[in-house]
Amino acid sequence: MSQALTHRSVGKANNERLEFLGDSVLSLVISTELYQRYPELTEGELSRLRSSLVRGKTLAAVARHYQLGQYIKLGQGEIKSGGVNKSSVLADAVEAIFGAVLLDQGYAFAYTFIAQTMAPWLIKVDPISIQKDAKSQLQEVLQKHGMPLPVYQTIKEVEVKGEIEFHVSCEAEEKQLKTTAKASSRKKAEQASAQKMLDKLDV
Repeated sequence: MSQALTHRSVGKANNERLEFLGDSVLSLVISTELYQRYPELTEGELSRLRSSLVRGKTLAAVARHYQLGQYIKLGQGEIKSGGVNKSSVLADAVEAIFGAVLLDQGYAFAYTFIAQTMAPWLIKVDPISIQKDAKSQLQEVLQKHGMPLPVYQTIKEVEVKGEIEFHVSCEAEEKQLKTTAKASSRKKAEQASAQKMLDKLDV
């Protein structure tokens, strides 16, 4: 478990590989829980619901809830830059712990552990919210916090195997964040970039 709480800034014996494993088992556990809890939802709806639970923002909230930051080992440079408060560092540590539990205790124990750890967020998840598309959700989130509406721009259009591929950016100016996505239509690319922005926003 010590390695699971060791950031890569410390050295080679860090939590990156455990994070990779934890990400996979977390996704499987959440998928199973949602599948059992919401038999009426479609595959796409279940996927969007899962995404809201396994994204970095949610996992950082998990880490803060359990006060995990105080146990994470960081290199001096990362400490000076406030690493213990970074959402990415906290989220990675949560995934690494899940990976370590899987290796140490096996899948059955890891399933129960992860389900119990994530229970407060599983209970609060709102299936109704996923019925709104990503652009609508993003607009609501920004308006709720008094921020300007997102700005979408078509970066380029590329022909790939006879089909046009649209590359689109989404910018939340007040948060100084920009995401990009590509898809077979401008509308799909905008939705994809909006979803990426939702995952990035820490509001």
